[in-house]
Amino acid sequence: MAEFTKGELEVMRILWVHGEMKPAGIQEKFPRRIKNSALRSYLTILLEKEHVSRRKVGKAYFYKPATHQESAFRHTLRSLLETFCGGTTEGLLVHLIKSEKLSEKELLELKRVADGGESSPKAEERRE
Repeated sequence: MAEFTKGELEVMRILWVHGEMKPAGIQEKFPRRIKNSALRSYLTILLEKEHVSRRKVGKAYFYKPATHQESAFRHTLRSLLETFCGGTTEGLLVHLIKSEKLSEKELLELKRVADGGESSPKAEERRE
């Protein structure tokens, strides 16, 4: 799976949340000002990388994600693990625990979740 640039990922996030859209709709929801030509460039690259598909309705093209968000997340996480954590999940978890300065209560909650308990509403908020 090809990596995303920042701009490509911004387009993908919009499509993952809103589903199939025309470029004008994507441009309206873009998190910063973007010229039409730049947006169309992102869409062309995403088409080439097969992360989006498009269909023509009249004269307009509608774009939708072809890569699922979960799949992209797993690929990005694997790359992150290999690049910064020696390829291990343990390395990532140790880094997160140290850098986020998790409290004992938060660590116990993580253990409970890891042992098969349901995640707490607070953990769900962090994920979003």
